Amino acid sequence: MRHEELAALLAEPTAPLVRAALRVLPPRTLESLATVTGQAAEQAWRQVVVDRVRAFAAEQPGDGPQAVTAYFTATEQRTGSGTSVSWSPFIAALTPTEEMPDLRHTETTARMVPVGEAARAEEDFADPKLSEALHRLAAHDPPAHADVLRVHLPTSRVTRVKP
Repeated sequence: MRHEELAALLAEPTAPLVRAALRVLPPRTLESLATVTGQAAEQAWRQVVVDRVRAFAAEQPGDGPQAVTAYFTATEQRTGSGTSVSWSPFIAALTPTEEMPDLRHTETTARMVPVGEAARAEEDFADPKLSEALHRLAAHDPPAHADVLRVHLPTSRVTRVKP
């Protein structure tokens, strides 16, 4: 395959062949690919989110209806270099319908979580691949505090919505 053909394929990340190839790339390779084409990398990270949410939904117990959507809320992270808003690595809601649940904060006070405690909780309870993909998506397109990330499993679409 010539370089021009590869560039043309990467410019069209929705093509089944390209999507399949991007799914199997390790995160570091995806990161390198981002320097070549940011759109393809962002699409690949979105696919990682969909794949990990789909795997999580499949592991849920019960004989009820299959999950259709999952939602992630934005979270503020404080580091030594400042504060940033990213996507929380924990699923805020996994629903069997396309109706968006009320994900507004129910409290008006904020509680400061020590940096080490937040990192430890993410390390212990979050899916590392999902967590990394969410952080990469936030780096590509930073969310606002009230934004919600919607993962629609039947169509594999990842979109940002305002509640």
